Amino acid sequence: MTKKKPEDIKVILATDCGSTTTKAILIEYRDGEYRLIVRGEAPTTVEAPFEDVTMGVLNAIAEVEELSGRKILDEEHRIMSPAKDNTGTDIYISTSSAGGGLQMMVAGVVRSMTAESAERAALGAGAIVMDVIASNDKRLPHQQIERIRHLRPDMILLSGGIDGGTTTHVAELAELISAADPKPRLGSGYNLPVIYAGNNKAREAVKEALEEKVALDIVENIRPVLERENLLPAREKIHDLFMEHVMAQAPGYSKLMGWAHAPIMPTPGAVGLIIKTIADIEKIDAVGVDIGGATTDVFSVFQGIFNRTVSANLGMSYSVSNVFAEAGLENVMRWVPFDLDERDLRNRVKNKMIRPTTIPQSLSELVFEQAIAKEALRLAFIQHKNFATVLKGIQQQRTIADAFDQTVGGQTLVDMMSLNMLIGSGGVLSHAPRRQQSALMMMDAFLPEGITRLAVDSIFMMPQLGVLSTIHEQAATEVFNKDCLIHLGTCIAPTGEFKGDGTVLTYKFKLPDGTVEEGELSSGEIKLIKAGIDEKSSLPVKAKASLEPAKSLDLGEGKGHRTETEVSGGVVGIILDGRGRPFKLPEDEKTRVTKLKEWMHALDIYDKDLLEELA
Repeated sequence: MTKKKPEDIKVILATDCGSTTTKAILIEYRDGEYRLIVRGEAPTTVEAPFEDVTMGVLNAIAEVEELSGRKILDEEHRIMSPAKDNTGTDIYISTSSAGGGLQMMVAGVVRSMTAESAERAALGAGAIVMDVIASNDKRLPHQQIERIRHLRPDMILLSGGIDGGTTTHVAELAELISAADPKPRLGSGYNLPVIYAGNNKAREAVKEALEEKVALDIVENIRPVLERENLLPAREKIHDLFMEHVMAQAPGYSKLMGWAHAPIMPTPGAVGLIIKTIADIEKIDAVGVDIGGATTDVFSVFQGIFNRTVSANLGMSYSVSNVFAEAGLENVMRWVPFDLDERDLRNRVKNKMIRPTTIPQSLSELVFEQAIAKEALRLAFIQHKNFATVLKGIQQQRTIADAFDQTVGGQTLVDMMSLNMLIGSGGVLSHAPRRQQSALMMMDAFLPEGITRLAVDSIFMMPQLGVLSTIHEQAATEVFNKDCLIHLGTCIAPTGEFKGDGTVLTYKFKLPDGTVEEGELSSGEIKLIKAGIDEKSSLPVKAKASLEPAKSLDLGEGKGHRTETEVSGGVVGIILDGRGRPFKLPEDEKTRVTKLKEWMHALDIYDKDLLEELA
């Protein structure tokens, strides 16, 4: 299809083919800006009895037609393009995680070096990493071969060695893959795609071992020297092969690819792309989290570097018992301000696994579910921080021992004081009965420091906006800010050691309507300043803030330094969090319950009378 200029694109249709639901959105250029008009959804039809993904797409588009009054499909059920008056669309784009998304294995010489870099490249491209094979992973060759055969990934990324280094170990890994003679998960009539992104000296040896058995592609080394990663060529090749091989084998996808004006992307890769685009445009550090039923994805951009992790065992339905087991009963229950019988709790967890689509029917169930969500998010973020690291050896002396011990010394890129924006997504955050509940879940799980904007994705359209950003950045960012995000507000949390019960922050806010809010925040206290959304612009109001932390505390300008800045409001408002960083809940049971209730009442998290009844 011919590429359209951004200025010629006024009507945009986008779909996301999920594993269970296909979502369609219609975006139009109206009154000088791009806005979401309607959204439709239908069951995904990639599996039997339909086995044609386009049927679900057409059903979702039919709902969009009905809701918007715009005729998009012709009599032959084809998408009409370009748009004319009230018919057709200028571009159609799509993302997909149907059929289980993109499933990969990665292989590298040293687990903590090239194998980890390969894992970062695969995760950043939107893949689920099924396993990491490394020369030093303590498994015997026959066990590694058996693992490759058993998992049947969509593709394998092979890396290893720095350019010009020794080739022996890389050649051995290639021989290992060759011996496994792996078969792809979808489609038996083609060879499994294998990407080689390792030592350039080993290319011939890798070709010799693999060319006859797999569809081999060679790209630049992901670790050309010890101190530098070069992930982009591998990520781009993963996207290309996802389209050419994986998508082409899934039922109906070749037809869908013919309709689309841009390559179809894996859903998580597209979510990462919109977060990276926003961080780059606004020149900010950002973290996004998508908590699902089985997994929790965390995306981050710090110092311009994008990272993504998938916590495959942390979710709110299918994986809920894993969260309970990993966090421990005590950690989950510390967020609950009343007593619950342990046996009753365990039964609730088991019931959620048996009936994963159920939602809480009582306040006690809601409080308990949100306590589990806090722990799932907290644990997923710890995993992300451990993975999003600076390569050891940059701007410091390196010994051979250091080179092989990178993960221990690698410092995390995640800096909560420099974090500007925290975006939550997934049912438990996007569909919480009160927006304040989403804000508190993110605050308790991520413990933002200094001044941090909080938002949730309203209806999970980040994937479609991610792929749109590759064609029309302006449309993607305008819809992201005005329709996709629900701006909750800003969390202001003084950070550092503070003893006693004195004042941790002196504040003064001047709102656009001339209202002035000023006062002091005490240690262990939460306060809410009401500052909403501007009706004309649909964006949060901005308050002029003067903030002075106590001498031992920091808001980003240094200990005790006053900060004069603009702070964004939102549907919740500006939250002053004086609970301390590092954060510790009181050990005494009675004090802990009192404090939890105090914080919940300050933000109007739950109905006060109902909460008292439970206690």
